[in-house]
Amino acid sequence: MEIRKIGIVGAGQMGNGIAHVMTLAGYEVLLTDISQDAIDAAMEIMRRNMERQVSRDKITQAEMDDGLGRIGTTLTLTDLGQTDLVIEAATERETVKQAIFEDLLPHLKPDTILTSNTSSISITRLASRTDRPEKFMGFHFMNPVPVMQLVELIRGIATDKPTYDACLGVVERLGKTAASAEDFPGFIVNRILMPMINEAVYTLYEGVGNVKSIDESMKLGANHPMGPLELADFIGLDTCLAIMNVLHEGLADTKYRPCPLLTKYVEAGWLGRKAGRGFYDYRGETPVPTR
Repeated sequence: MEIRKIGIVGAGQMGNGIAHVMTLAGYEVLLTDISQDAIDAAMEIMRRNMERQVSRDKITQAEMDDGLGRIGTTLTLTDLGQTDLVIEAATERETVKQAIFEDLLPHLKPDTILTSNTSSISITRLASRTDRPEKFMGFHFMNPVPVMQLVELIRGIATDKPTYDACLGVVERLGKTAASAEDFPGFIVNRILMPMINEAVYTLYEGVGNVKSIDESMKLGANHPMGPLELADFIGLDTCLAIMNVLHEGLADTKYRPCPLLTKYVEAGWLGRKAGRGFYDYRGETPVPTR
């Protein structure tokens, strides 16, 4: 099917990034959230990010103006019923995602494709709670969406080929690269990345190194652009912990056991950059290691 209009659920960091790239690729976008403040903030973030792209000659001023003009917003979830493709980018909690799809179902066109930007939750299980498991799949963008080139496309057990091909076509139109993943916990990126981050936290927990030495070791010794603890702060320690719990529970292997120190930071509310503190303290002019 031809996809022209895309509905995006959630105006947070991922949702506004997805809206940004979709509208610049020429799609009509309808963005929804439960908070008008979140929608207003998302529109301002997109405007600032596009202005930065204009200043770097990545896009023209006309492309920016046209793109922003193709974005509609609404506080009413069911307004997304007439879109061709829905991308859910809400909080990484399965009950929240299920409730969103259940509310949407009675209002959808018969051929609307449903997708989730989940980073770890079972696509098959989410799809089974809808009336169209064959038209449901995972559409996992990387953060920050306008910059990162990869999109994981995850088929549930029932996802049909036309649905996969339609989503692949969207990725190609965005100028991004699709990685096809099977529906197992963590998919590809987080199945590999999160245990590495968790192991870095264990290395800190056991006193093998401090925050600075661990991050410098991986940046200078493995040529990583960002150390694992710095990256964890960027992602959000609550998100890292949630994905580790999904891996641990879904694969039943002790190698995925979340580090107790990661749990302690989350319990303290030290969630990384977004909270002002994580493995680094961001409240001053420059980040300072907290251990």
